[in-house]
Amino acid sequence: MLRPRLIPCLLVHNGGLVKTVNFGAPKYVGDPINAVRIYNEKEVDELVVLDIDATVNSAEPDYQMISHLASECRMPLCYGGGVRTVAQIEKIISLGVEKVAVSSAAVENPTLIAEAAARVGRQSVVVVIDVKKTGLLRRYEVVTHNGTRKTGFNPVEFAERMAELGAGEIVVNSVDRDGEMKGYDLELVEQIRQAVHLPLTVLGGAGSLGDAKELFNRYGVVGAAAGSLFVFKGKYRAVLINYPNRAEKEGVFSK
Repeated sequence: MLRPRLIPCLLVHNGGLVKTVNFGAPKYVGDPINAVRIYNEKEVDELVVLDIDATVNSAEPDYQMISHLASECRMPLCYGGGVRTVAQIEKIISLGVEKVAVSSAAVENPTLIAEAAARVGRQSVVVVIDVKKTGLLRRYEVVTHNGTRKTGFNPVEFAERMAELGAGEIVVNSVDRDGEMKGYDLELVEQIRQAVHLPLTVLGGAGSLGDAKELFNRYGVVGAAAGSLFVFKGKYRAVLINYPNRAEKEGVFSK
């Protein structure tokens, strides 16, 4: 049964855990495995880990790291980064990962989504749509390779296409809001939610649990994902892996 989820999103760069702003200026915030262990103790709903080096370096997923993460992780785990083939997806699933996220490869080879859904089940296939406002008219556009490559695709139309092909979940990620902690791009979320009825996770911009609560109040059963919110604390952004306790979570989920 689907339910609202609060989801930490961890970015891996050069083997370390980092946090970015608008997909740039990565700041080292710790060791990914240590972060997973802390989140285990805090009983998080789900965890997303994205290797932001693999695709831009045309590298294979780091299977050793993925195996270590999966063996430590006590909650559902979604991994993304460098995934380009069904064989890679199958291997990652075999290591104990519940969901595999595909981003640039879904743009370059959309049939990968259909093939992967047929092989591992659509519930394990997640499409991450990185979105940025571009051009003089500042229209939403799908971008890839850490926001450096424009695709010309409208995110709503792209989300619809991914749903048709068999994606089990859509993650909509705002490049413009990434790391700014000023709230989710609800206009973008509204457009995607109206177009597709798959499980939806929203990433980019969360600055407080209030932002997540607003998302749940508006859209019900969605995933509220965040990076900075769950690795920084206070106005000076001191590094502190954190997550709400059960009572705090119930307050976020309640109307």
